[in-house]
Amino acid sequence: MKYRELGRTGLLISEVGYGGWGIGGWGPRDDNEALTSLRRAFDLGVNFFDTAAGYGGGHSETLIGKAFKGMRDKVIIASKIPPKTHRWPVKDSDPLQETFPPEWIIESTEQSLRNLDTDYLDLQQLHAWTPAYLAQPEWREALLQLQQQGQVRAFGVSANDWDPYGAVGLAKSGLVDSIQVVFNIFEQRPAEQLLPAAEAAGVGIIARVPFEEGLLTGTIGPDTRFPEGDWRAKWLTPERLAEGAQRVKELERFLGPDCPTLAALALKFILSHSAVSTTIPGMRRVAHVEANVSVSDGRPLPPEVLEELKQHSLVHGWKYPWSCD
Repeated sequence: MKYRELGRTGLLISEVGYGGWGIGGWGPRDDNEALTSLRRAFDLGVNFFDTAAGYGGGHSETLIGKAFKGMRDKVIIASKIPPKTHRWPVKDSDPLQETFPPEWIIESTEQSLRNLDTDYLDLQQLHAWTPAYLAQPEWREALLQLQQQGQVRAFGVSANDWDPYGAVGLAKSGLVDSIQVVFNIFEQRPAEQLLPAAEAAGVGIIARVPFEEGLLTGTIGPDTRFPEGDWRAKWLTPERLAEGAQRVKELERFLGPDCPTLAALALKFILSHSAVSTTIPGMRRVAHVEANVSVSDGRPLPPEVLEELKQHSLVHGWKYPWSCD
């Protein structure tokens, strides 16, 4: 496993982290398998585990806390504070006092600490962001208070879904330690402005949704039927599945010894960008862990391949089922 610094925090984190959304409960849930996958990831060098208070109402946090009980100092745990409204995305018109009032930031963080059975978070994040909040210091003052009290080591935000530009100003300001954003072969727009701005300001980038919710693994196609409880059944309509499958098929020509699978290509693409601190695929099963961790070999994609992959970006505008706009 290779490690990178999370911005200017001094935290060395595994470049392949563990995304904790799936183990929180959407789709089929197997807590024993989740615990096994968490521990296997650690054994293979993963030390960065990303979760959120909103993942299964804290269930993801509870599992991570249980998996690493007695070895807290050996892992780096990041969580997120949901908007108090529980509406995504957050818009400029949403008053900060309704979404992230200081008392909510503190209350939510303290609940996450209880869920995780820990005294501190290595990274706490706002689970949404809108540029209007850049001029309102109350959210940051609450996070600074938590930091001064030792409950939070570093803090950042998770950019709104498929919003590659909304956090650019925040990155340039240097007011946070990290920004989490959707970045993958299809969603390449963060490389235009956000990644360069973050790198210049010493702000870490956490790349989420590396597989475009499974499309970029090549295992989802027009005949896919999602299990009960899997929200992707509403998001990936038959038309979108057909389009996605065709576009993924075109990526097969990039496979080779260093990228034997589409999933490996997807992760290599992200890790080839120096601004990225880590990427956080969901890994509910041990097989997923072992496959994803093997990609961390220190060999980025050649510049000419990255240039060719620019032609495969897909600005699809597919809103998540829970999107409020």
